[in-house]
Amino acid sequence: MSYEVNLPKGYVISDDRGRIDMEVVHTALAGVYWGLDRSRALTERSWANCLCIGIYAPDGGLVGFGRVLTDYALRAHLGDVFVRLDLRGAGLGKRLVESILAHPDLASVSHWTLTTEDAHGLYQRYGFRVAEPDGKWMTMDRTSTRREKE
Repeated sequence: MSYEVNLPKGYVISDDRGRIDMEVVHTALAGVYWGLDRSRALTERSWANCLCIGIYAPDGGLVGFGRVLTDYALRAHLGDVFVRLDLRGAGLGKRLVESILAHPDLASVSHWTLTTEDAHGLYQRYGFRVAEPDGKWMTMDRTSTRREKE
Protein backbone atom coordinates (compact mmCIF):
# COMPACT_ATOMS: atom_id res chain seq x y z
CA MET A 1 0.00 0.00 0.00
CA SER A 2 1.43 3.35 -0.94
CA TYR A 3 1.76 6.41 1.23
CA GLU A 4 -0.05 9.51 -0.04
CA VAL A 5 -0.52 13.02 1.26
CA ASN A 6 -3.09 15.28 -0.37
CA LEU A 7 -2.05 18.93 -0.53
CA PRO A 8 -3.99 22.09 -1.33
CA LYS A 9 -4.64 22.96 -4.98
CA GLY A 10 -4.72 19.30 -6.00
CA TYR A 11 -1.05 18.45 -5.42
CA VAL A 12 -0.26 14.96 -4.09
CA ILE A 13 2.84 13.53 -2.44
CA SER A 14 3.23 9.79 -2.99
CA ASP A 15 5.78 7.01 -2.61
CA ASP A 16 4.22 5.01 -5.47
CA ARG A 17 7.24 4.17 -7.67
CA GLY A 18 4.99 3.54 -10.64
CA ARG A 19 4.19 7.24 -10.78
CA ILE A 20 7.80 8.46 -10.89
CA ASP A 21 8.82 9.92 -14.24
CA MET A 22 12.52 9.04 -14.35
CA GLU A 23 13.18 11.43 -17.22
CA VAL A 24 11.90 14.35 -15.14
CA VAL A 25 14.01 13.25 -12.15
CA HIS A 26 17.16 12.81 -14.19
CA THR A 27 16.74 16.10 -16.06
CA ALA A 28 16.15 18.01 -12.81
CA LEU A 29 19.13 16.43 -11.07
CA ALA A 30 21.39 17.04 -14.07
CA GLY A 31 20.80 20.77 -13.54
CA VAL A 32 21.78 21.03 -9.87
CA TYR A 33 25.24 21.14 -8.32
CA TRP A 34 25.06 17.72 -6.68
CA GLY A 35 23.86 15.91 -9.79
CA LEU A 36 26.01 17.45 -12.53
CA ASP A 37 27.50 14.89 -14.90
CA ARG A 38 25.52 12.04 -13.32
CA SER A 39 24.37 9.62 -16.00
CA ARG A 40 20.77 8.52 -16.12
CA ALA A 41 21.86 4.93 -15.47
CA LEU A 42 23.70 6.03 -12.33
CA THR A 43 20.72 8.12 -11.21
CA GLU A 44 18.43 5.12 -11.64
CA ARG A 45 20.83 2.83 -9.81
CA SER A 46 21.20 5.33 -6.97
CA TRP A 47 17.52 5.22 -6.14
CA ALA A 48 16.78 1.58 -6.96
CA ASN A 49 16.93 0.54 -3.30
CA CYS A 50 15.79 3.80 -1.73
CA LEU A 51 12.44 5.09 -0.59
CA CYS A 52 11.47 7.54 -3.34
CA ILE A 53 8.77 10.15 -2.91
CA GLY A 54 7.34 12.42 -5.59
CA ILE A 55 5.18 15.51 -5.64
CA TYR A 56 2.56 15.46 -8.37
CA ALA A 57 0.62 18.35 -9.87
CA PRO A 58 -3.15 18.13 -10.32
CA ASP A 59 -2.55 16.88 -13.88
CA GLY A 60 -0.39 14.01 -12.50
CA GLY A 61 2.95 15.40 -13.68
CA LEU A 62 5.97 15.04 -11.39
CA VAL A 63 7.01 18.45 -10.00
CA GLY A 64 9.24 17.46 -7.09
CA PHE A 65 11.14 14.52 -5.70
CA GLY A 66 13.16 13.24 -2.76
CA ARG A 67 14.76 9.96 -1.87
CA VAL A 68 15.78 8.34 1.39
CA LEU A 69 18.60 5.84 1.73
CA THR A 70 17.55 3.89 4.81
CA ASP A 71 17.53 0.65 6.75
CA TYR A 72 13.89 1.47 7.69
CA ALA A 73 14.73 0.96 11.36
CA LEU A 74 17.42 3.27 12.74
CA ARG A 75 19.11 5.36 10.07
CA ALA A 76 18.17 7.42 7.03
CA HIS A 77 19.94 9.78 4.66
CA LEU A 78 17.79 12.29 2.80
CA GLY A 79 18.93 13.23 -0.69
CA ASP A 80 18.08 14.41 -4.18
CA VAL A 81 15.33 16.72 -2.92
CA PHE A 82 14.08 19.15 -5.55
CA VAL A 83 11.01 21.09 -6.62
CA ARG A 84 10.56 22.33 -10.17
CA LEU A 85 12.01 25.84 -10.52
CA ASP A 86 8.77 27.55 -11.51
CA LEU A 87 7.01 26.14 -8.43
CA ARG A 88 9.60 27.03 -5.79
CA GLY A 89 8.40 29.35 -3.07
CA ALA A 90 4.93 27.78 -2.95
CA GLY A 91 5.73 25.58 0.08
CA LEU A 92 5.96 22.31 -1.84
CA GLY A 93 9.55 21.63 -0.71
CA LYS A 94 8.54 22.09 2.91
CA ARG A 95 5.59 19.76 2.50
CA LEU A 96 7.82 17.19 0.80
CA VAL A 97 10.33 17.19 3.67
CA GLU A 98 7.50 17.06 6.24
CA SER A 99 5.91 14.12 4.41
CA ILE A 100 9.19 12.24 4.19
CA LEU A 101 9.88 12.73 7.90
CA ALA A 102 6.32 11.60 8.71
CA HIS A 103 6.39 8.54 6.46
CA PRO A 104 5.05 5.61 8.51
CA ASP A 105 7.81 3.25 7.31
CA LEU A 106 10.38 5.61 8.85
CA ALA A 107 8.67 6.07 12.23
CA SER A 108 11.43 4.32 14.19
CA VAL A 109 14.30 6.09 12.40
CA SER A 110 16.12 8.31 14.88
CA HIS A 111 19.37 9.09 13.07
CA TRP A 112 18.88 11.26 9.98
CA THR A 113 21.60 12.78 7.81
CA LEU A 114 21.75 14.90 4.68
CA THR A 115 24.17 17.12 2.85
CA THR A 116 23.44 20.56 1.41
CA GLU A 117 25.35 23.61 0.29
CA ASP A 118 22.43 26.00 0.14
CA ALA A 119 19.28 24.81 1.94
CA HIS A 120 20.33 24.83 5.59
CA GLY A 121 17.38 27.03 6.58
CA LEU A 122 14.86 24.64 5.09
CA TYR A 123 16.22 21.64 6.97
CA GLN A 124 16.94 23.42 10.26
CA ARG A 125 13.23 24.10 10.72
CA TYR A 126 12.77 20.29 11.01
CA GLY A 127 15.54 19.74 13.53
CA PHE A 128 18.54 19.16 11.28
CA ARG A 129 21.68 20.95 12.40
CA VAL A 130 25.08 21.52 10.97
CA ALA A 131 27.19 18.57 12.17
CA GLU A 132 30.00 19.43 14.50
CA PRO A 133 33.13 17.45 13.86
CA ASP A 134 33.49 15.12 16.82
CA GLY A 135 36.13 12.80 15.46
CA LYS A 136 33.60 10.01 14.88
CA TRP A 137 32.11 10.98 11.51
CA MET A 138 34.36 9.72 8.73
CA THR A 139 34.12 10.14 4.97
CA MET A 140 36.07 9.00 1.96
CA ASP A 141 36.12 10.62 -1.45
CA ARG A 142 37.28 7.84 -3.73
CA THR A 143 37.79 10.31 -6.57
CA SER A 144 40.42 12.27 -4.67
CA THR A 145 41.91 9.04 -3.26
CA ARG A 146 42.36 7.70 -6.79
CA ARG A 147 43.95 10.96 -7.93
CA GLU A 148 46.44 10.87 -5.05
CA LYS A 149 47.55 7.36 -6.06
CA GLU A 150 48.12 8.33 -9.73
